[in-house]
Amino acid sequence: MIRFPSLVLAAALALPTPALAQPAAQTISVWSYGFAPKPIQLAAGRPVTLTFVNRSGGGHDFTAPGFFAASRVIAGSAPNGRIKLAPHATQSITLVPAAGSYQAHCSHFMHAPMGMTDSIFVR
Repeated sequence: MIRFPSLVLAAALALPTPALAQPAAQTISVWSYGFAPKPIQLAAGRPVTLTFVNRSGGGHDFTAPGFFAASRVIAGSAPNGRIKLAPHATQSITLVPAAGSYQAHCSHFMHAPMGMTDSIFVR
């Protein structure tokens, strides 16, 4: 005889993994001289894969040391709080962001004053 709790457990294990278990995805476009989306909005404590796409023929970076330091990185890396992007390059990082407001910019000479800044809001 199969007991009811065992039947419920077996049925639950047979169901596909819910979409919530998969990391969310967010593409961040990088170009001379901007980022999009502006601002970046993320859910606190929920895994997300950020994919940075450099759409320009010049190198750029996405520098947000406070954001990356407060986040738990699952895959990829952001050495010194920076994602470096060669011309037309794409790079991803999967992390769990911590609640807060953070600032980001391109650290290349004069890029931030020309508009390569962004805000990250994690709620």
